Amino acid sequence: MTRTAEQIAWDLPNPFILEIDVVDADTDRLGHANNVVYVRWLEDISWAHIESLGMTWERHEATGKAMAITRTEIDYLMPANAGDRLLLGTWLTEFDGRFRSARQFQLVRPADGKTLVRARSTHACVDLKTQRPSRVPAEYGDILSAAMVAGGQGLPPQG
Repeated sequence: MTRTAEQIAWDLPNPFILEIDVVDADTDRLGHANNVVYVRWLEDISWAHIESLGMTWERHEATGKAMAITRTEIDYLMPANAGDRLLLGTWLTEFDGRFRSARQFQLVRPADGKTLVRARSTHACVDLKTQRPSRVPAEYGDILSAAMVAGGQGLPPQG
C-alpha cells in the first residue's frame, strides 16, 4: 500500500517534503542510487526549503551572507532503485542564534513506508566575499527561529 506524506512515520512533525523519482542516471554499478546522488537530493531540498521560508539567493546576495555546510552525516539504511518514487523530508532542528544551524533529513519510500536514509547537516554563516565565518544577519535569525517553532522543532543541540 503506497502511503501519502501524511501516512508516513516521520521522525519529526511537519516536514518540508520533496518528491523524488529515481531514474537510471541516479544509479551506480550496484544498481541502486549512488551516494553522490543522495547528497545532491539533500542539497536540493535544503535550498527549496530555505527559499520557501524567504531566504532566497537574492537575499543572500543583498546581505552578503549565506549558510555554508560544515558537516554532513548520512546513514544509508536501505537502497533506492531506478523507478522508485521517494519522499524526502527535512527539518531545521538547531539554531544557536549567532553562527550555526542544523537540519535533519529522512528519505522514505511510500510504496512500503521504509526509511531508506537518515541524515543531518550542520551549517555556519559565512561572508560571501571573504568565505570567513560571520554572524547571522538578524533577518536570517528571525527566519530560522520562526521555522523551528513552526515546524515543531526547538530541539536541544545534539552531539
